[in-house]
Amino acid sequence: MWMRGGTSKGGYFLKADLPADTAARDALLLRIMGSPDPVQIDGMGGADPLTSKVAVVSRSSRPGIDVDYLFLQVFVDQAIVTDAQNCGNILAGVGPFAIERGLVPAQDGTTDVAIFMENTGQAAVATVATPGGRVIYDGTARIDGVPGTHAPVPLEFRDTAGSSCGALLPTGNAVDVINGVPVTLIDNGMPCVVMRAADVGVTGYEDRATLDADDALKQRIEAIRLAVGPLMNLGDVAAKSVPKMMLVAPPRQGGAITVRSFIPHRAHASIGVLGAVSVATACLVPGSPAAAVAQIPDGAVKTLSVEHPTGELTCILTTDAAGQVQSAALLRTARKLMDGVVF
Repeated sequence: MWMRGGTSKGGYFLKADLPADTAARDALLLRIMGSPDPVQIDGMGGADPLTSKVAVVSRSSRPGIDVDYLFLQVFVDQAIVTDAQNCGNILAGVGPFAIERGLVPAQDGTTDVAIFMENTGQAAVATVATPGGRVIYDGTARIDGVPGTHAPVPLEFRDTAGSSCGALLPTGNAVDVINGVPVTLIDNGMPCVVMRAADVGVTGYEDRATLDADDALKQRIEAIRLAVGPLMNLGDVAAKSVPKMMLVAPPRQGGAITVRSFIPHRAHASIGVLGAVSVATACLVPGSPAAAVAQIPDGAVKTLSVEHPTGELTCILTTDAAGQVQSAALLRTARKLMDGVVF
């Protein structure tokens, strides 16, 4: 099934329909997407990392979990398929897909689907609109980066801190200075390097094309990325899609913070779901580059709007008495695009 999940798009497969051998599976997915080729002309990919993604879904045997979800990023112009990261946008389609494929029985009204994210070992709960016991995709929910309105898919994330790096702050520091640039190395569902845009010579308000054309900037932040890989317990990240690079600036549209995201070598048209959660969490780390430019509301439950090139993504963070983030929730939508056979 081909679906849009959040601001991404890709193929959703039942695990049993793919080869059990990893090498054979990856070879098949590269062929399905048409990689490696910058335009993916001989496959289903859309010549962009955001449209060259895969969800592998199966019924779960874990207590309290309905389905297991493995996310795979299929590189566009390289013969690489990686499970080194999660994807919260593609996650938005997992609940509807699981119900459509009969892995989870639909309730009348809404159906909660508890999802184990195999990439990081964490769980999320998607609430899917199922009036009359069937999935619907039409609705009134709007998310930036996607035209029109659709049925809402609220996502609640649990225990995401240290999902890939072993700790929320893998170095134990609010700030590390890498190549002369103060950064926060953080992982609340997505390993991210958060730095002030001004510290790397840009404003943080540039559009995607301008950032993608700035080779000097990209070389500078890539040098930082390569240097922090071992510090984040990620090892050599030269061929990995993590950590993501986040350039932050004060908000301009009434939100909490503005971000320009690299994923990791191309500027993102918006921002990934779990990347937004990690950036929002960084705003709550005292002394961090993000905290220095963010506008933070009071209260234990904080609604943080993360502004990005095509709009905003709102994260709702619940904190404890010590100010530590306990859970994160946000709104996504999804739509079934095609159900059939791919070759």
